[in-house]
Formats: sequence, structure tokens, C-alpha cells
Amino acid sequence: MDLAFLNPLYEHPGPWASVYVDTSRHTEDTAHELRLTAQAMARELARQGADEATCRAVQSAIEEMRHSPDPHGRALFARAGRVVLDPRLTRPPLGDSWAEWAPLPRVGPLLELAGEDPVAIVAYVDRKGADFELRSALGREQAGTVVGRQWPIHRTSSADWSERHFQLKVENTWEHNAAEIADALSVCQEETGADLLIMVGDDRERGEVRARLPKRLHDQVAEAVHGAGSRLLDEDVDRIRTEHVRQRIDGELDRFRAARAPDGEGRSGAVEGVPALVEAAREHRLQELLISPDGADAHREVWIGEDPDQVAVRRTDLKILGEQHSWPARADDALIRSAVTTDAAALSLAPAGSATGGDAPAGGLGAILRWK
Repeated sequence: MDLAFLNPLYEHPGPWASVYVDTSRHTEDTAHELRLTAQAMARELARQGADEATCRAVQSAIEEMRHSPDPHGRALFARAGRVVLDPRLTRPPLGDSWAEWAPLPRVGPLLELAGEDPVAIVAYVDRKGADFELRSALGREQAGTVVGRQWPIHRTSSADWSERHFQLKVENTWEHNAAEIADALSVCQEETGADLLIMVGDDRERGEVRARLPKRLHDQVAEAVHGAGSRLLDEDVDRIRTEHVRQRIDGELDRFRAARAPDGEGRSGAVEGVPALVEAAREHRLQELLISPDGADAHREVWIGEDPDQVAVRRTDLKILGEQHSWPARADDALIRSAVTTDAAALSLAPAGSATGGDAPAGGLGAILRWK
């Protein structure tokens, strides 16, 4: 997950209100239920010590959701009477809506609730052109149409020379249309930032388009076993998207496992466990965090200062570093703050479940490192 969108959360000191709102139950009473949720979240934040202005800002933001409730939910991050960031969720929060008032924004759940959600372009391909559809956990929308050459497109079985010449024109038409579709699909991917391209159509048409895509997109292509004229159901797309996420996690775990082994200079390119991760964060060496949300180390307490690289296992360690003010924080949130401010990425291992086995970082927290 690219964490750049979280930068506004670290431009000002805490404490922060973090609220995860479940809007997945759509009924005739949705607006009323949202008002009750808004009041409950404001009361909970006040109980934890949040200032009145921030409680009001959160309550107002949740009440506004009744005008256009999201399919799954929304996260709100607020301080000093203002909601700073309110990303949509791609799946409902676990355990209904909840709120927390803490020194750092509670961003860890975003890795699972709004993180590995590949946006897909479904390309319905035939000999005449293609229709593109953008699909994500938030819904679907049309993304364009390609109309290729319309004549000639049908083969003939005759062996006559003139018919063979006609067949050559057919081949040229197919190749031309495949190139047109591949070019348009490449542009559509660049414009939408889609993570996955799902090809639907007959084997030959899919293959010819795929062969003409830029090499950078080859690993992002999945082919659906549906013939021309078929349309993918939501469950078909969800299955392909889920498999794509699993493959990405498997690939990153392979990188992590390989990087564990020391190089020729005795340096490891991966670390696990809170002490090693804290040291790497202080030295700005995090390249990608790997986090199992239910891992024992994710909610382990660490100590933070005002700056993102001021993080330590013990409070006394920060004093040794010269930090006069410090607060306790969850390890995952503190490490994510360090990752955001050093342009590192983060990946939730939750979609892979127990399949990660011995490849997963001990305690549920690990990182692939960069070396200066």
C-alpha cells in the first residue's frame, strides 16, 4: 500500500481522534442510524478525553454521510476541531463502528480495510474492438470503448488464391484491432492507476491483445475463462482480485524470506520484531513494512517523540536521544508514521491468512530494508 495519502496526518502533533464508521447496512433507517452513530462516537471520544471542538467535528462529519453513505464505511482522523482525512473503506470495520483518542492516528486498520484492494479494468475483447469496465470494492463504472476495423473479420474455408488473399486481410484486421485495443488498455491503466487487467473473450483475441501490451503490464494481466459476449459477475471479479492480492503477498513474503539471509558483508536485508524495527525506523531504513494485524507485536507499546524518527522501545531510550517529551503508542502505528515520512510502503498480510506459515515475520511485524 502506498502510504503517501497519510502525510497530512503527520504534519501536526497529536492527540488525534480516529473513528471507523460502518455504513454497510443500508436500510430505510440508515440516516437515523448514522445520527445515532455520530452521537455515540462523539460521546466515546469525549469519554477518552477529546476536546469538544474535535468531538463536534467528528459528529458533524458522520451525520453528513447520510446524504451519500459509502458501501462499506469510512475512516475519520480529526484534531483541533477539524477532520483532516476521511478515506473510504473497501470493507466494513470489524466489530461495528469505533473511536479512539490517542497520541497517534490509529491507521493500522487501514492496511486491511482500505489497503490491498486492487482496482481492476475488465476488458471485454472481441474481433471488432473492446469495452472497458473499471471494477473495485466500491463498485463499477464504464471506462471506455475501442472500435477497430470492421471489415474483413471472417475467415473463409476456400483454397482459392483470391480467398487466401482475403484471409490475409482478415489476419491483418485482427492484428490491427488487437494493437488498437492494447494501446487503449495501456492508456486506460495509466489514467486510472488500475492494479489489475482482466481479459475476457475468446482465447485468440485475449492472447493477441496481451502479446501487444507493454512489458510493464504483463504481470498485471489475468485472463477470465469466459468467451466473447460474456459479462463477469461481481463474484468472478472478486475471486480474481483476491487471487491477485494473494500472489502479491506471496511475492513480498518470498522477498522477505530471501532478504533474511545476511549478504557478503553480514548485513540482512530484512528484520522482524519490535526492537530491530524501531532501530531501522530511526535510521530511515524501512522500505516496506509487513504487518499481520492480529500479530502479538502489532499492539505492543513503544514510545514516541514529536518527530517520526523519535521512536524507542523504552521511554528512557528517548531521553538518551535527547527527546524531552514522549508518549506511549502502538508499535504498528508508530512504525507506519516512520514509513510514511520516509516514503516507505506497507502491506497487510491479513488477506493471506494462515497460508503465510513460517514465512511471516515473527510477532506479526517485519520489514524489508533499504540500504543507504
